[in-house]
Amino acid sequence: MENLNEKQPQKSLQRYSKTIKIITIAVLCLFLLIPMAMIKDLIRERSMTQENAIQEVSSKWSHSQTITGPYLSFQYPVIIQEDGKQSVIIKNLALFPDALFIEGDLKTEVLKRGIYEVNVYQSELTMKGSFSINELIKNKVDFSQLHAETTAVCLNLSDMRGITEQISLQLGDSAYIFEPGMDYRGIEDVGVHTLVDLSDLVNGKEIPYEIKLKLKGSESLFFTPLGKTSQVSLKANWNTPSFTGNYLPNEREITDQGFVAEWQVLNLNRNYSQVITNFSRTSLDNIRDSGFGVKLKIPVEQYQQSMRSAKYAILIILLTFAVIFFTEIVNDTRIHALQYLLVGLALCLFYSLLLSFSEHLGFNGAYLLSAILTIVLVCTYMYGIIKKRKPALIMGALLSLLYVYIFTLIQLETYALLVGSLGLFIILSVVMYFSKKINWFNE
Repeated sequence: MENLNEKQPQKSLQRYSKTIKIITIAVLCLFLLIPMAMIKDLIRERSMTQENAIQEVSSKWSHSQTITGPYLSFQYPVIIQEDGKQSVIIKNLALFPDALFIEGDLKTEVLKRGIYEVNVYQSELTMKGSFSINELIKNKVDFSQLHAETTAVCLNLSDMRGITEQISLQLGDSAYIFEPGMDYRGIEDVGVHTLVDLSDLVNGKEIPYEIKLKLKGSESLFFTPLGKTSQVSLKANWNTPSFTGNYLPNEREITDQGFVAEWQVLNLNRNYSQVITNFSRTSLDNIRDSGFGVKLKIPVEQYQQSMRSAKYAILIILLTFAVIFFTEIVNDTRIHALQYLLVGLALCLFYSLLLSFSEHLGFNGAYLLSAILTIVLVCTYMYGIIKKRKPALIMGALLSLLYVYIFTLIQLETYALLVGSLGLFIILSVVMYFSKKINWFNE
């Protein structure tokens, strides 16, 4: 009777041994989320280090440039009644050009800060167009009230350190040199201005203008379409541009040697008029939000791709553990929980290798090398445990398929969700098929 009582619990444990093993595997998977979280933090840290390196180089060269202008800035008096007293304050009025044509040529180069690369450029820009008082007349502005002696042509630049030569202005028959600062006028606080003679403009004539601008910057160049008609033609020796902003180019051509792009924006395409009399927050935000241009994109996105890969880590770990579990049952062998854990840690180490190699080899080469090292390690370890070649080769084939599947998902953009959902459906179907062949209760 005592022997029967001892065998009863043992038989019960043996009956549910597979369930206990599955629970153990689930606990191990949850435990492995800890090193994966640490690896994700490491990816974020390296990405921030790259951003800091870019900011450091850009701060010494020049940041991304946004060009707003040119435009005329008038000052006019406004009488205010307050507590029975009259006071006069001076307000600004901005008149945008009838036409704005910009031709630009960018010469790019790549600077390095340690292992990180920063793209910078030197540009030569020619800005042409004309001003007239037609818009002032439409807006019923009394031109006689404007202070003609303080009228200025303004040009806003986002980073003044990028100016490499004196900026000259040809306005009608007169030539001017810009002065630094905005003198409390204009759309933005940063830029240059010059006082001008507008006697021809008062007489109803159109005044043509031309500005030569040599400007340094990094990463991107943007323009604000202030003209009734704004046309920008830009060429550069950079073959991976990213056209962005509120408007895309009407025409573009990208070759191995560089790109050529042309934009055309009408005043009807934006949400502000040619005359700004009230520099409210809304009107200024509308002007800032209308910018367009190009980012000189370096095709290195290893941190973003590494992070996307790491999000699928739990899937690879679960499926690998499932194959080991099925192998354990089919080959009637026993694999210790510690050995499961070591395999899981090897799979986590793949992402650390991927991050390390990608900073030197690029993402694709790093992914291939990290996958090969991980597959060889896991297969060799499984062969050492089971002492059979076939299960180890099956494990290697499975990991190869999984890594190819994850790599395909990372490269896809439009069809990533579709391919991912179909892949998971197939994987679940295979697992369900093999699970039917297992005697779960040892009966």
